Amino acid sequence: MHSPRSLTGHAAALGAVVALALGGAASAQELKTVAVTAIVEHPALDAARDGIRDELAAAGYEVGHNLDFVYESAQGNPATAAQIARKLVGDRPDVIVPISTPSAQAVVGATKDIPVVFTAVTDPLGAKLVSDLEHPGGNVTGMSDLSPIGLHLDLIREIMPDARQLGVIYNPGEANSVTLLELLKKEAPARGFEMLEAAAPRSADVLAAAQSLVGKVDAIYVPTDNTVVTALEAIVRVGTDNQLPVFAGDTDSVPRGAIAALGFNYYDLGRQTGKMVVRVLQGEAPGSLPVEGIKTTELFVNPGAAAAMGIDLPPAVVRRAKVVVE
Repeated sequence: MHSPRSLTGHAAALGAVVALALGGAASAQELKTVAVTAIVEHPALDAARDGIRDELAAAGYEVGHNLDFVYESAQGNPATAAQIARKLVGDRPDVIVPISTPSAQAVVGATKDIPVVFTAVTDPLGAKLVSDLEHPGGNVTGMSDLSPIGLHLDLIREIMPDARQLGVIYNPGEANSVTLLELLKKEAPARGFEMLEAAAPRSADVLAAAQSLVGKVDAIYVPTDNTVVTALEAIVRVGTDNQLPVFAGDTDSVPRGAIAALGFNYYDLGRQTGKMVVRVLQGEAPGSLPVEGIKTTELFVNPGAAAAMGIDLPPAVVRRAKVVVE
């Protein structure tokens, strides 16, 4: 028979074990906050955001249960992006995920200690987000969506064998767009193209930029420039009205009226980014995770848009397309 003293000690020990178990369960369900911000809302960036959220859910981080998922859009304004970055840093989330180069630059400039996992950034080195892709160091890592520019030009050449002048609309204020323009200038001559650029610092400038290319180029190429993609419909309208083919760097632009694009699935980009965020939430240091890129591309074509712009898509191109927009 136990003495009252031993019973008391036994109960205390049992209570400690229960408390420890409950503490473990509580920590397993500890609320995490992931703050996501994008420079603007358009289908590609929205798909990346949704992929991040869905990958977190697949890993057991569910909104309304053990995850607070915050989203802010800068509506295309770099000054607003900086304000959002400062606000999010002040809120001290567990991870900040900036989508796009301008948002990533704003966030990385605002914190040196909160983990940052950027995504949809064309050139992380050129944007000065990291100094080493393999060993980022510090509190930052993420994913690049650098376009396969050479393959894009090859596709345009296959569809338009006689094209010579290629117009590109870009925002000179976006570091990613400047990088893409330099790549275009480097890759174009070997494929028989001359580049003619038209600047559009704001979405409101995109229509005029497109109109300025009419009569001067054989086709327009729209890079993965957030400012320009936001106003894609204006470019498509100019292309349709003037029988001027419009090509894009992202596949989400094809259902919106571009003829064709060879690009990444931005939802998949988001899922891959989400896996990196999970690793950080589980304790890995962002700076120890190499910056990643997506290796696979998908071809989207829009025969109707092509016909409206005076182009017949080669059957071979249509056959190998992952998606044919009807």
